Amino acid sequence: MAQQHLDPTDPTAGAVTGDALAGYLRAQATEFLRALRLHRETGGGAANGSQESVDAARALRRSARRISASLHTFRPLLDTDWSEAIRPELAWLSGTLAMEHACAARLDRLLLALHRLSGATVLPAQMGTAEVPGPGSAGGSAELADSAGGSRAAGAAPVPQRAAPSHSGPPTPTPTPERGNLTVGAAKAGALLERQLTLARTRAHSTALQALGSSRFHAVADNIAVLASEVPLTPAAPTATLRPLAAAAEERLTDAVAALPLVTAGHPYNAEALIHGLSPDPAPHPQDAPWHQVRLLLRLHRYAREVLYGDSAPVDVRLLAAGQALNRHRDASEAAAAAAQAARTPRIAPATAYALGVLHADQRHEVEAARFAFQQSWQMQTVGTA
Repeated sequence: MAQQHLDPTDPTAGAVTGDALAGYLRAQATEFLRALRLHRETGGGAANGSQESVDAARALRRSARRISASLHTFRPLLDTDWSEAIRPELAWLSGTLAMEHACAARLDRLLLALHRLSGATVLPAQMGTAEVPGPGSAGGSAELADSAGGSRAAGAAPVPQRAAPSHSGPPTPTPTPERGNLTVGAAKAGALLERQLTLARTRAHSTALQALGSSRFHAVADNIAVLASEVPLTPAAPTATLRPLAAAAEERLTDAVAALPLVTAGHPYNAEALIHGLSPDPAPHPQDAPWHQVRLLLRLHRYAREVLYGDSAPVDVRLLAAGQALNRHRDASEAAAAAAQAARTPRIAPATAYALGVLHADQRHEVEAARFAFQQSWQMQTVGTA
C-alpha cells in the first residue's frame, strides 16, 4: 500500500510536539473525571442505573481507551514506570465496563437474526415465552437451562428490563412450510439465548458495579486526577515531534492489513469457518484473531490522529468505513460464538439445535460480508493515497 505523505501546503502539517500530547491527555483525563462525577450523581452505583448513568459509563470507557492508546503509541515520551503501570489498569476498566453493553447488543442482534431467518411475525423470544414448557413439563428446565445451570448469579444485581428491538424496513415475510421447522426451533432458540445472555448481562452488570466500588478503581481514578493537571513527560518530550511515533502506529496497521487472509475472505462460502464454529472446541475462531488485531490497530491510528490534529482533525471517510466494517466483523463473530455455545447446551431439542446452527451460519456469513466490506474500503484508501 502506498504511504500517505504530508502536504506541505497543509497548515496542520507543521511540527506537533509533546506539549500537544500533554494537552490531549489532560483533556481526556478531565473528561474521565467529569463522566465519573456524572455516573455517581445519576445513580450509577445502584442496581438499576438510569440512562444518564449508562451514558456516563460509556464516556468513562471512551476516555479510558483514548488515554491508554496514547500511552501506548507515544510511550517513549512518557515516564516509563508510570505509563506501564496505569495502562493495564485502564484496559481492565474499559473491558469491564464494556461487557454489559456487549451482552445486550449481542442478544438483540441474535434475536433480530432469528426473526429474519424464520420469517416469524413476532420475535423468537416472544414466541418462546408462550411455548416454553412450564416447570412441571418434561424437558422444560433442560430446554431453558444455560450451560452453567441456568441459575442467577449469587448476589448479582438485577438488570433493567430490555425493550424488544425495534424494526424498520420491508414487511416481515409470511412463514412458508419450508420454514416450519426453523420457526418452531427459533422460538426455543430465542428463549434459550435470552436466558443465557441475560444471565451473562446480569453478571457483567454486577461485575461492573463491584469494579467501580473497588480500591483498584479508586487507584485508577486517583492517577487520572493527577494526570488532569500534571502529565509525566520525559525531559525531552515537550519539544520532541510526535509525527514519527504516529507514523509508526500507521505502519503497524498497514503491515497487519497486508497480512490479513483477504483471499479467504473473498470466498462466498467459507466452509472452514462454519466447521470450526460448531465443533466441540469452544476456543475462539482462529480466522478472527488477525481481524480483531487490525481493529485494535486501526483504533490506535485514529486516536494518534486525534492527538496530532486536535479538534481540527480532518474526517477520513475511508477510515470510518473501514472501522465500521471491523466493528460489524467483531459483533458478528461474537454473536456466532454465542449461537454455537448455546447449541452445545445439553439435551436441547433437535429443532432448537437446528435453528441455532442456521443462526450460527448466518452470523458467520455476516463475518465474511464484513471482511469483504473492509477489503473494499481499504482498497479505496489505497487508490486514494497512491
